Amino acid sequence: MPSTEPDLPGEPADVLDLIVIGGGVMGLFTAFCAARQGRRVTVLERGRIGDPATASFGRTRSYRRDYLDPGYARLADEAIRLWTAFETETGMQALVRCGCMNIAAASVTPDLDATYARRTTAVLRDLGIPVESHEAAVVQQRFPYLRADVADNDPLGGLVNLPAVTTALVASLTGVVRERVDVSSIESRDAVVTVTAATGQFMARSLVITAGHGTNDVLKLLAGCTLQVPISRDRPSEAKYLVPPAEVRHLFTAAHMPVIAYLDTGIYLHPIVDGLVEAVKIGYYNPPDLPRGSTNIGGIADFVEQCMPGLAAATVRDVADVDQCDYDLVADDDFVLGPVPGFGNVFVGVGWRGTGYKFAPWVGRVLSDLACRHGTVYDIARFDPSRFSAGRPQRTEPAAAGAAEGRAS
Repeated sequence: MPSTEPDLPGEPADVLDLIVIGGGVMGLFTAFCAARQGRRVTVLERGRIGDPATASFGRTRSYRRDYLDPGYARLADEAIRLWTAFETETGMQALVRCGCMNIAAASVTPDLDATYARRTTAVLRDLGIPVESHEAAVVQQRFPYLRADVADNDPLGGLVNLPAVTTALVASLTGVVRERVDVSSIESRDAVVTVTAATGQFMARSLVITAGHGTNDVLKLLAGCTLQVPISRDRPSEAKYLVPPAEVRHLFTAAHMPVIAYLDTGIYLHPIVDGLVEAVKIGYYNPPDLPRGSTNIGGIADFVEQCMPGLAAATVRDVADVDQCDYDLVADDDFVLGPVPGFGNVFVGVGWRGTGYKFAPWVGRVLSDLACRHGTVYDIARFDPSRFSAGRPQRTEPAAAGAAEGRAS
């Protein structure tokens, strides 16, 4: 479908509507949305799509709506709607709809009402989002491998099948993605952005930067840009695959086990998904907004002993492949999403803090609309990149969403 934008007077005929720098899931979804609008778009990726070294590729990520911040909960709900639309449009199944359950045990966090599970359930119910709450007796009956006093399940939550998503996006963007393109300079002049690389020059009316940990390096290449986003890198302290004994394996498959999170302790679990991942994945990180030693869970072994006795006999190995999770954290713990200060046709998306993958179709829609339609129907003021502009007061407190909740992948 041809571009719906008329050529500007004196504009070269080979000017695209949009260039996306960064071929992770955010960049691919941005290009996908733009292409579906009939825009001429290209994606420039420094490495290759699906490289295990990148942050947005692996086997599974959780998708969920349980946030302490109602704003993020609403956006997560909208993202599920957009994931479903993506499945319908591409004819593939992106989501493993197994549910996402937050748990708590009085032996670990005695004040159950103050736990993440109970607090986020209250937020979701205030928004009219149903949550299934299971007390200890029901937990023992339905989830015999689990020891918990609270188990609050979002029935629409679950897992994203990352390989399926990547395959569907790449198939939809045939001829659009260029791999191993090392950008050397970027210039925005006369409403046209020119990106120079060793392989040649690319020109477009708009540019979107979704380069993850390399975002600041790309921003430095943009002539006249002073924006640098305070990004840091993080991964779980531990990540393990646990293979349960064959006779009980079925209990730990996505048909019977939801995603489980005990975020007060920094623990999350993904169930077995036949044909995708043949073990339960458990991740543990040190929650930055909880005092060290605030619970007696000091790692995955402690969690299994105290809360997941059904995995005590499992075979354990380290997660040493593409499924480790890789977080790009921002100083104030909010997304960075919007126009680059000083440029009307350059936009940036970064800082997903380990919670971002679930928002990918929403992020792609926002960035595509900003770049190609000059605006978005969503309120993204809180994510404005200009908050990190030189000379502007910086927000130093974590956003209400909380860093701990943001890193359950």
